[in-house]
Amino acid sequence: MNYRMIGFVVGRILLTEAVLLLLPLGAAAVYRESGVPYLATMALLVLAGAALGLRRPRETALYARDGFAVVALAWILVSAFGALPFVFSGDIPGYVDAFFETVSGFTTTGATILTEVERLHRGILFWRSFTHWVGGMGVLVFVMAILPMTDGHGMHLMRAEVPGPSVGKLVSRMSDSAKILYGIYAAMTLIEIVLLLCGGMPVFDACIHAFGTAGTGGFSSRGLSVGAYQNAYFDVVIATFMLLFSINFNLYYFLLIRRFREVARSETLWAFLGIVLGAVVLITVNICPLYGSALTGARYAYFQVASIISTTGYSTADFNAWPTLSRSILVVLMFIGACAGSTGGGIKVDRVVILVKSSLRDMKKMLHPNAVATVRFEGKPLPERNIQGVHVFAAVYLMIFVVSYLLLSLEQFDLVTTFTALAACINNIGPGLEMVGPMGNFSAFSPLSKLLLSFDMLVGRLEIFPMLLLFAPSIWKRRRLVRRRPSV
Repeated sequence: MNYRMIGFVVGRILLTEAVLLLLPLGAAAVYRESGVPYLATMALLVLAGAALGLRRPRETALYARDGFAVVALAWILVSAFGALPFVFSGDIPGYVDAFFETVSGFTTTGATILTEVERLHRGILFWRSFTHWVGGMGVLVFVMAILPMTDGHGMHLMRAEVPGPSVGKLVSRMSDSAKILYGIYAAMTLIEIVLLLCGGMPVFDACIHAFGTAGTGGFSSRGLSVGAYQNAYFDVVIATFMLLFSINFNLYYFLLIRRFREVARSETLWAFLGIVLGAVVLITVNICPLYGSALTGARYAYFQVASIISTTGYSTADFNAWPTLSRSILVVLMFIGACAGSTGGGIKVDRVVILVKSSLRDMKKMLHPNAVATVRFEGKPLPERNIQGVHVFAAVYLMIFVVSYLLLSLEQFDLVTTFTALAACINNIGPGLEMVGPMGNFSAFSPLSKLLLSFDMLVGRLEIFPMLLLFAPSIWKRRRLVRRRPSV
């Protein structure tokens, strides 16, 4: 375990967060609000970051377990410090509530304890949504894109943080891959802001909703979310970009370098689009009687399907009042989630496809024990260890879900509220049903339950294992070098 290098990387991340706070500080200055909450937080971040990250250690190598430790510690500390502006400003006086809100922001969950969003200071609103944008592609990916990182440990950090069953390089250097990803990410965000401005949305609101869409987070500057505007143009633009940010960003890179065939042959992309289309059609048919028009029903169905499967959580209608079939479809989409390599959460379409294919393969082998059957994914035979990894992920995910549900049920809320609150947090969705529906919030939960749900949000965003391994004693043991005796 390279403790000094772990501290160095975490320190650099805290210093980066201090720099990021300049943006909400600027927003506060524009709206003539106090800058003290941001300056005080920046001072604490600089002190902590400088203590850990000013001196680069001689040994800079990070191994796999070091990468997991860095990622888990970084996300916890970034959230812990990121909660301070809420407390210092007085907008969220309780630290546990502020921590829940910040974890929800960085993990791009969008679950909130706030009952009146419009009462927040503008600078706080900006910081609240900007955490979505930073956390969407990954805090460490952002740091690797702007700070020089040696090739010895970039891959381990990327593998521990980037969602999906596997992660690879776009180019030879991980820092260059991070820059490409964030370049695409920033360009798409800017395009969405421009389109929203063209439709007449105010500049501040356009930035807030673009941050939420890009990070597939869902924090809005309005209590009624996107539905507050009652604007079909905004609905279509935001819904379309929610789906675009739910697609593996590697495919956008392939488009840029004109490898169109690889994009067209993407099995995950077609599975994702097929699920979206099927869900929109079914929900449209089911809710048409509520709205009296197939076009209006399709508009609301398209937006809400895009919002839930992308794990963004914006709403234009109270889908909690929809028929049981429509609500059930949305709950299923909560678990499926977006594509691997996107900013979305959930189990991921890639894993669902692999689970289905491996199950069919196993059933075939039951009928033909001597048959040699392989699972092909994205046109290539999938190694058995990758299939095993997906099964392990599903098993651990289920165990965490069951234990968290039992603990959360001590709150004595109704079954639907408890189940969907947990599903919304661990899958990084935001709203659930009943008490935590699009018109509700998580304020009624106890501080202990909010901390549990915060842990679940981090577990869901980091794909389970970094957070679990952080508490494993073996990960903190120092690596011993074994010296070999010279041969005679």
